[in-house]
Amino acid sequence: MYVRSWSSPAAEGSVGRPSFVADHGLWDEARTAAAERIEASLADVDLVRLVFGDPHGLARSKTLTAEAFRTVLRNGMNFSPGPFVFDTGHAVAVDFLGEHGIGVDEIAGAGNFLLVPDPLTFQMLPGHDARTAWVIGDEYLRDGTPHPLSSRAVLRRVADRYAQHALAPVVGLEVEWYLTRRLDDEPGNTGNGFGLQGRAPRVQALNAGYQFNLDAHYDTLAPLTDPLALHLLALGLPLRSMEHESGPGQVETTFSPMSALDAADAMLLFRTLAKSWCARRGHHASFMSKPLLDAADPSGWHLNQSVTDLASGTNLFGTEGPSGGPSPQGKAYAEGLLSYAAELCLLSVPTVNGYRRLAAEHTLAPTRLGFSQEDRSAMLRLVGHGAGAHIENRIGEPCANPYLNIAAQLFAGLEGLTAPADASAPHDESAPSGEAALVPQHLREALEAFRAGRAARLLGQPLAACLTKLKDSELRRHEAWCAQAAPAPGQVTAWEQREYFGAY
Repeated sequence: MYVRSWSSPAAEGSVGRPSFVADHGLWDEARTAAAERIEASLADVDLVRLVFGDPHGLARSKTLTAEAFRTVLRNGMNFSPGPFVFDTGHAVAVDFLGEHGIGVDEIAGAGNFLLVPDPLTFQMLPGHDARTAWVIGDEYLRDGTPHPLSSRAVLRRVADRYAQHALAPVVGLEVEWYLTRRLDDEPGNTGNGFGLQGRAPRVQALNAGYQFNLDAHYDTLAPLTDPLALHLLALGLPLRSMEHESGPGQVETTFSPMSALDAADAMLLFRTLAKSWCARRGHHASFMSKPLLDAADPSGWHLNQSVTDLASGTNLFGTEGPSGGPSPQGKAYAEGLLSYAAELCLLSVPTVNGYRRLAAEHTLAPTRLGFSQEDRSAMLRLVGHGAGAHIENRIGEPCANPYLNIAAQLFAGLEGLTAPADASAPHDESAPSGEAALVPQHLREALEAFRAGRAARLLGQPLAACLTKLKDSELRRHEAWCAQAAPAPGQVTAWEQREYFGAY
């Protein structure tokens, strides 16, 4: 049988830039060695998903043949900046054809950027018909500098600051989400468009909820969550537990502590694959904080964090004895988190819907800007004792951008650790909760604090400006809808369900 051989003389120049990685010295020895191992194994791979997390924390990807990826690995891949200019509803929020105000020339005219695979993130995805790999990329401008709008680059910079102080942050993930059964296969495209999201998936709860950690309720989820757990373990993720939370079909998934970048990469992979795993089995997984479902209880993302002294290998937050309070370093770190809490709340709770959870009616929600060992209404808790002591920040929503959420926490904590000692009293956990400031109660409040605060110190001016435009666009569309529809106060709206339930 004759099979035609199609020639492609321009293939080397069709993606990225020849020798882009080598010319700009983008890899260290570990990544160079990993790339060589990948190249040697590509004969056992059919397809590669090249992925990056956009400003909203959603995974954007291109699926390449293994042969195409062989070139992309060292040359990078051209990507459109669309994910940097669209808000959560795919409305154009950044005027890339006019005066965009971002400070990145490549945004003008929607010019391409280059996505370079990080060889250390390359892994095979089990359970696919085609032998498919997943690899996360880093965004670069065409001159080889890190893209100013890259979320992953922000977290890298923060981790590098810790290393300069001979410190290493440690992060543990506790993520709540909803598992539901789809009622139909309709895609929800009617009425969909730029800034006009179509109908959200129609779903049904898997149980009645409101029996916390009830084994019988978990059993209704187990046909999906048990195989999903095995799937996550096969990927090498440090899964600890799958638990039934309070809401109907609400799940909490926890992971063992990781380095900062590994934790963010793991969160991106986990959320993306949990959704695809459930979708292939007629179910829907959503990380929207409070979906428009009967009796839904809001979902949160608890971020556990500690800091290791690299010289001694000890945990700076370690306590003495089971009843020991926070160490001086732990207190200083917590003060940093509280100092920046309002200004950086947008990075932990980035959607209109996420602030439903922070309302006073939810008694277990972290509504108070405080630091406590036991009070769950405080934003921060000291958890554990001895070498295992760590700070739990309970403010985040599950769909937050993992790179920006983690970076915001670590940045603020390091600011507290490195601040000069002063005579001001720390936040006292014994203070009556009514006397403490509240966390922002609405996305508009969080955006105003973000715009007026010190966010650019963490993000850089271009990304701070970009996020401001993205969130302002999202808010204006929501407020315009509410002005016309006049929804009941305090209720999750149909707009929120269409905007977030499917995408997140």
